[in-house]
Amino acid sequence: MQINITGHHVDLTDSMQNYVLEKMQKIERHFDNITNVQVTLSVEKQRQKAEAEMHVSGAQIFATHEHEDMYAAIDGLTDKLDRQVIKHKEKMKNHK
Repeated sequence: MQINITGHHVDLTDSMQNYVLEKMQKIERHFDNITNVQVTLSVEKQRQKAEAEMHVSGAQIFATHEHEDMYAAIDGLTDKLDRQVIKHKEKMKNHK
């Protein structure tokens, strides 16, 4: 799985990047057919925003989450992605 992390109006620290990588690896444990992920972390006024576009076999999954704290925004984002990945995996299993 290839992971691209970009920042928009925010300085990406190593700890932020490592946190995102760690969270994405947890998602990959549920579904290993993820080809690549584009994660964008941004700041808009007082809101921290994390969004991701994930390419999996047979679909594209998109999620976004906003919070006052960037790490909480990343947590919310990965929770949403995880639910969508599990749902996609179930759909694929039911179509076989």
